[in-house]
Amino acid sequence: MWRSLTAHRRTFVAAIAAGLTAVGLVCALVVVWPAPWREAIHQRIVDTLFAAAASLHPSTAGEYRLVVVLIDERSLSAYGAWPWPRSRIAELVESVSRAGASAVAIDILFEGVDAKSPAALARRLGAETDRPDIVAWAKDLPDGDDLLASAIATVPVVLGYALDPVGTEEVTGVPLLARGEVDLPTVWRAPGGIGPPAALTRDAQGLGALALPGDADGIVRRVPLLVGVNDRLRPGLALEAMRLFERASAYVLDGSTGTLRVGDIDVRLPPDGMLRLIPDRGVTATTTTISAVDLLMGKPIPPQLAHAIVLIGGSAPELGGLRPASDDPLTPSVMLQAAAVDQLLRGRVPLPVPHTPALSAALALIATVVGLLSVSLLRPARGALAICGFASLVAAASLAAAVADRIVNPMLPIILAAASFGACSLTRAAQTHMREARLRQRFAQHLAPAVVELIAASPSVLKLRGERRQITALFTDVEDFTGMTRRAEPEALVAVLDEYFEGVAQIVIDHGGMIDKLVGDGVHTLFNTPLDLEDHPVKAVHCAIAIHAWSEAFRETPDAQRLGFGRTRIGVETGDTIVGDVGIRTKLDYTAYGDAINAAARLEGANKELGTAICIGPETASRCPPHLLHPTGTIRLRGFEEPVRTYTPDPATSTEVSGFGSISAPSLIVAHRPAPRG
Repeated sequence: MWRSLTAHRRTFVAAIAAGLTAVGLVCALVVVWPAPWREAIHQRIVDTLFAAAASLHPSTAGEYRLVVVLIDERSLSAYGAWPWPRSRIAELVESVSRAGASAVAIDILFEGVDAKSPAALARRLGAETDRPDIVAWAKDLPDGDDLLASAIATVPVVLGYALDPVGTEEVTGVPLLARGEVDLPTVWRAPGGIGPPAALTRDAQGLGALALPGDADGIVRRVPLLVGVNDRLRPGLALEAMRLFERASAYVLDGSTGTLRVGDIDVRLPPDGMLRLIPDRGVTATTTTISAVDLLMGKPIPPQLAHAIVLIGGSAPELGGLRPASDDPLTPSVMLQAAAVDQLLRGRVPLPVPHTPALSAALALIATVVGLLSVSLLRPARGALAICGFASLVAAASLAAAVADRIVNPMLPIILAAASFGACSLTRAAQTHMREARLRQRFAQHLAPAVVELIAASPSVLKLRGERRQITALFTDVEDFTGMTRRAEPEALVAVLDEYFEGVAQIVIDHGGMIDKLVGDGVHTLFNTPLDLEDHPVKAVHCAIAIHAWSEAFRETPDAQRLGFGRTRIGVETGDTIVGDVGIRTKLDYTAYGDAINAAARLEGANKELGTAICIGPETASRCPPHLLHPTGTIRLRGFEEPVRTYTPDPATSTEVSGFGSISAPSLIVAHRPAPRG
């Protein structure tokens, strides 16, 4: 029993160790995996979650209109290649202003003065030719910067600036008031910025960052709400557009709550100051797009512009504003800024769940435990269903978090659960296969193939530890075997013995018995072990009759006759025994101990005294039909105190049950002699 429990414990420990090793390997792989690759995979999973959650998220559309004016291919075809003179941009702004827009954000960097306006050309020409009179003409010629500044003054406008990684130019902006300690350690920072000329910023009511950072895979998923310029926090273009729409004069950053107040709107501020865009096509579907050429050609002004937030930008490749997004590899940057404005006004700011590292560690631990328990407590099919259920639960929880604009990556817990379950299952399957192979190897030559397959398929039916069991023992011996060994050539003797043992073993197996061992010329056979065998005494007697009949026929074969192969004597007895594995760890022998074993051996030898071929003990005889046996006398067996009444198969009955043709009485009883009486 201890050996069985130890083996079971070793199997359990090995499976758990394999599962934990698989979990450790997965965690190690995650650690050594390049950070850009990990981040790219993470962001793609988050994209999938938010795309799936888009249809589940409650509609939060506010009372606002969002319009994007695109400088597209059609506009460039009508008004010439880019860059346009700023006077044309001024016309666009004036058209939007006349339509009654609430706020305008221009996703174009106006760096330096307008070099294409007539006034600028006159100033440059006069300077190059040293003609003050030509320079004086500039006062009377159209100036693109002045025209654009005049247009900007008619409507709240946000201009854009770029981050400068090498310069230190300051960028002006509206006040950003802080309440409490503000900690944004990972905000995007640059030593300076590149902004529009002072002539434009003087009349602009806002200035926002235009830069859109790409993730590790190059896809733009984030729009900066705040950036750091020369150690000062400055807003992004989308945030400034919302501020103008809200008519707010400043920002209030609350460090204790991590929120940014813009007018009457509180924005949950991400730690890096970036707004994570949601791949929701429903957002872009509610955004109206208008071609710039339709406004410049004097067509009727679209009513959607009234009281709208208008963003002006380019979709033509010449403007250099196309960015790879999660749902479109060529998305105009102005459309990404518009999506950010829409999310801000709807309060959609995705954030990681609080205490993300601790939650990730807890989920990883739970996933590992679930995987191990699914193998330990459940059958493989149910364990696999449990893992699928756990994966579905984690995925559903992550989806619910995405609906609430919280970011939870479900992949690591799912992978850990599958890895621990898979490693444990494979280990247990391998050990089960090895155990079945050992069982087949141990019993294939001792039991019927069907019984071996039953034991291999359901090892629990087999009790290899010590147990008390009633069995019937059948022992055989070849008469005058020693003399035959002296006369025979070794090769001939071994060949005949092989054939003899093969025939006897097959008869035993056909009758449901188990070959215990081969000792010299004898075969030791057990019935009713290791599995239960109904009517095992009767089956053992029938087996003895069949062995005797077959062995007599075998003696008539030429090879056996040349050796003078002797008669087979058989002893059979039934009784309680102790059976189980006995031996050392590397060599175990499943065998039986008890009076029935000793009696069968003595009865086999008693055939010499009784003149019989089959000698059956009283316990076996008491369990057989009366017509099957008849008594042969009472004898004393060595090692037994009481005389034993013996029996042998009745010749008339034996002919019917042997299955090997007619058997004469003398073949079973050589010379009937009364048993000695003490």
